[in-house]
Amino acid sequence: MIAVEGARVIYPNGMEALKPCTLRFEGGAFTVLLGASGAGKSTLLRSLNGLVPLSEGRVMAEGLGEISHKLRAHRSRTGMIFQQHQLIGRRTVLANVLMGRLGHHSGLRTLLPFSEAEKRLALAAIERVGLLDYALRRADQLSGGQQQRVGIARALVQQPRIILADEPVASLDPATAERVLGLLHGICRDDGLTAIVSLHQLDLARRFADRIIGIAGGEVVFDGPPPALSAAHVARIYGGAPQPDLHLELA
Repeated sequence: MIAVEGARVIYPNGMEALKPCTLRFEGGAFTVLLGASGAGKSTLLRSLNGLVPLSEGRVMAEGLGEISHKLRAHRSRTGMIFQQHQLIGRRTVLANVLMGRLGHHSGLRTLLPFSEAEKRLALAAIERVGLLDYALRRADQLSGGQQQRVGIARALVQQPRIILADEPVASLDPATAERVLGLLHGICRDDGLTAIVSLHQLDLARRFADRIIGIAGGEVVFDGPPPALSAAHVARIYGGAPQPDLHLELA
């Protein structure tokens, strides 16, 4: 379980990116934060592991309490997947995935080679995302979809309890986006992981989410299961703007 209580974010330029909200994310659920670009969904997502500090309120995690007091421990068990992959292109797939183990080591320990046990753990994660044959290939030689699968493997090697994914398929073509999100959804379901994923694609949210939280103008305007998301809710989430094409990716 992870929760935000009275969470609010105001950026230094005075913009209120997230209006006060209280949300609880139960273990094992696949939750989608849905909204247009700039709605505040990435701000909320990144506040859950301290990448964006709250101006007001707090983030609570099961077994830790308020994460601001135990941020390192919280991050070590929270896998993060980014839109632009955040891989080191000249390093191999295996080397990139092993980076997910750094949070489990002290600063001095990170100067030493990874253990054989960690290498086996990384190879197992790479196999789960279907890239074992590419383990020793440079990351910049892979396609966008393959690179995002490396990002998923890097998160998995942390042995996380929570997965946060910030627009993980926004830069992919529709078919690849569905495959990658389906892979992530299946892994989270099989491992009982709590997943919180920001998306702007309505069709993918409806297909994979257990729960959708719609955000517009930094405010939560919908919170419920996909079947409860009506056309009126969609219009409010997207501010009356045309609904994103269900079969086209936005840049």
